[in-house]
Amino acid sequence: MLIARTDTSIIGRWWWTVDRLLLATILGLSIFGGFLVAAASPAVAERIGLPPMHFINRHFIYLIGALGLMIVVSMLSDKNIRRVAILGLLATIFMMGLTLVTGYEIKGATRWLPILGFQIQPSEFMKPCFAIFSAWLLARQSQGLAKKNYLILAVTFSLIIALLIAQPDFGMSMLTAIIIAAQIFVAGFPLYLIAIGVAGLALFGFWAYLNLPHVTSRIDRWLDPASGDTYQVEKSMQSFAEGGLFGVGPGEGTVKMLLPDAHADFIFAVSGEEMGFLLTLILMLLFVFIISRSIYKSLKRSDLFVLLAVTGIMTQFAVQAMIHMGSSLHMIPTKGMTLPLVSYGGSSLLAIGLSLGFVLGLTRKKPSLSGLTHTKIFPDYKGTKMPYQGKIS
Repeated sequence: MLIARTDTSIIGRWWWTVDRLLLATILGLSIFGGFLVAAASPAVAERIGLPPMHFINRHFIYLIGALGLMIVVSMLSDKNIRRVAILGLLATIFMMGLTLVTGYEIKGATRWLPILGFQIQPSEFMKPCFAIFSAWLLARQSQGLAKKNYLILAVTFSLIIALLIAQPDFGMSMLTAIIIAAQIFVAGFPLYLIAIGVAGLALFGFWAYLNLPHVTSRIDRWLDPASGDTYQVEKSMQSFAEGGLFGVGPGEGTVKMLLPDAHADFIFAVSGEEMGFLLTLILMLLFVFIISRSIYKSLKRSDLFVLLAVTGIMTQFAVQAMIHMGSSLHMIPTKGMTLPLVSYGGSSLLAIGLSLGFVLGLTRKKPSLSGLTHTKIFPDYKGTKMPYQGKIS
């Protein structure tokens, strides 16, 4: 090893405290994604009159930036992670409001801002920052450290949802609601409050179906394919059928030539055709391992804030992957959502890098002082507080 255990530099301390197995899996998934983008994007670029390497070059620039951001953020302390998340949340809320005034409109939605020649989607960065912010407020309230944190959280959440609906971005609204719902469940809220929250999500979905035309169209086409255009979903399903068990081979797929979003919202379909069922299953297992390993390491920290923060971010990570895969397989209504670390997408890749940097930083091993203990407060399912005795971390 090039870094000795006695190295007390920032990099040395980071290397010997970060979860290297989780880090290696993340890097492996990003390499897998790089191969898929390289296979899928030339056909998309040529179809719209761009050089064949256009999306490949941009993807690897974004990917290097995302991995660099992830490593830098993972070196931060818990306190600095909270500070970065709070400042990031304030900035992204402001930028989300700005998109309604000066943002780009793409496919009927105004979600992007022009910054230094790039189109940035602020709501992508809002998700991990909000997960950290809500975890901090929930943990402080549960530990009796503050009285009005629930109110602050409710106001912030309502503002974010209002901005997302105005863009409009129903999918991101639901994903944000699912993040906070998962954290509330883990925090030990009474079951009746959780049931009210689930009912609220269902009512919100029904309202969107009745009042948002693009949501109505997508659900109707999912329930009855004959009611509208289902071209991309049909081609996606065809790609899985042609891929079979072992796939047609890297770069040999043909369905991607006909998929407009093969490099982004339907890259899972490219994997199904070229990699086949077995390698696509391995891709799915990489996601499962990252999620389960992150939750496991957060439990080892014995800190309610860390557990809630990692739960929120991994919920986002898991649900986003499930929506992408489910849309490609026609298991749910179509939703344009990237596959984390795999699909092409500048804002998405950078935001995932930030998210995983938060997770790696929060799950790092902390130095302990033998013989000394402290008490951390965990609520049980009834909302009462129970002391947790553990080593100082």
